[in-house]
Amino acid sequence: MAPFVLTAREQGHLESLLQGPAARESRRAQALLWLAQGFFVEDVADLLGISRQTVYNWARRFMERDGGDVRQRLTDAPRSGRPPTALGIIDPLLAEVIDRDPRDLGYRATGWTNRLLRRYLKEVHRISVSRRSVSRALARLAIVWKRPRHQLAQRPDTWRQSKGGSNAACGAVRAPCC
Repeated sequence: MAPFVLTAREQGHLESLLQGPAARESRRAQALLWLAQGFFVEDVADLLGISRQTVYNWARRFMERDGGDVRQRLTDAPRSGRPPTALGIIDPLLAEVIDRDPRDLGYRATGWTNRLLRRYLKEVHRISVSRRSVSRALARLAIVWKRPRHQLAQRPDTWRQSKGGSNAACGAVRAPCC
């Protein structure tokens, strides 16, 4: 048989198929089947690309959950932690408002900033998000803006004098004399 070769793209796609809840259950089931067939824990870990401790944890958890459905014994236990509130939730909200003028919504700004978008989300939709969440949402929406590099200063009252006076005065000074 000819050597089996995968392109980098094919390999990446196949590896992405190994992610997700169903894939995790399949890997755990395969590991337990290999252990039942007499494979060493080190060999199972090497074949699946995981640590030996992970194999031990899977086997211990499977045995501790004795009496339940086999599929339930393989699944992850519910975990605490902050739910991903921003991912996918704020994207349509930002897409809806980003092309509008902030002044139309009562804000005293001519353009959207990250801070103003967070304020909008908090006031209108009651969603508190971080600066990074808004930045990531804008990147997913392919929205890019540049921050101004310089702040424009107000003209001083004497700016005409510093530039050589007013146009009318300059014309009078340059009039030919005879």
